[in-house]
Amino acid sequence: MPAADPSVPQAVLVPAVALLGLLVGSFLNVVVWRVPRGLSVVRPPSACPGCGAPVRPRDNVPVVSWLLLRGRCRDCRRPVSVRYPLVEAGTAVAFGAVAAWVGASWALPALLHLAAVSIVLALVDLDLHRLPDAIVGPASVVGVVLVALACLAPGGQGDLAPLVRGLVGAAVLLGLYLVIWLVAPGGMGLGDVKLAGVLGLHLAWAGWGALVVGGFAAFVLGGAFGALLLLSRRADRRTGIPFGPWMLAGAWVGLVAGPSLWSGYLGLL
Repeated sequence: MPAADPSVPQAVLVPAVALLGLLVGSFLNVVVWRVPRGLSVVRPPSACPGCGAPVRPRDNVPVVSWLLLRGRCRDCRRPVSVRYPLVEAGTAVAFGAVAAWVGASWALPALLHLAAVSIVLALVDLDLHRLPDAIVGPASVVGVVLVALACLAPGGQGDLAPLVRGLVGAAVLLGLYLVIWLVAPGGMGLGDVKLAGVLGLHLAWAGWGALVVGGFAAFVLGGAFGALLLLSRRADRRTGIPFGPWMLAGAWVGLVAGPSLWSGYLGLL
């Protein structure tokens, strides 16, 4: 990945990016609810589902407004789900963590975009057990553009090889999931196959080790969670378990720890 610019202090970068995450998190709440239902994210403006009163600008400040209103609509006092401020705060934490990890580099926009997409798709898959093309498709295009920018922008990697490796990785991981879907179509959805391409792009861009570890970690995490549900009798073999969140979690394991884990593994051989 591109080297960080040492002239931008972390003490400035991380809080600024975390603040951006708060604002993005507010928008992600809209995306999670509206896009899977085929609704516009622009119109109509946000309103209380109980009384229909529009959300006032002063009541739309991430996290703060929810706390001041004690989690209720200003007009009808209907409870507002705690998930809204949790998504906002969680996005801020995720953005701040990514900024602290990669610093001020051309990798930052690509990874922040992936973090936002990860939050949206994980929540949608948990809610509806599907990964909408309306989210995965644009994420694929934007992902390629941002990875290309990280590779070709002045001060970036200055090399097309990581982009080519990312595109190959996207094809490899997508192909693997496609084979699994064809052999055992009940085991995962076609949305998982399409998401594999997005994740393969970012993982292979970071390196082949990240791709291997990230791809493998998804099955380890998903399998462990499924086994835990079975042992606790909260599910049986016929229970559908969304795999998208584990694909996304595994990808982040691969991005953060994959290169070092892969190098350590090769060192043992």
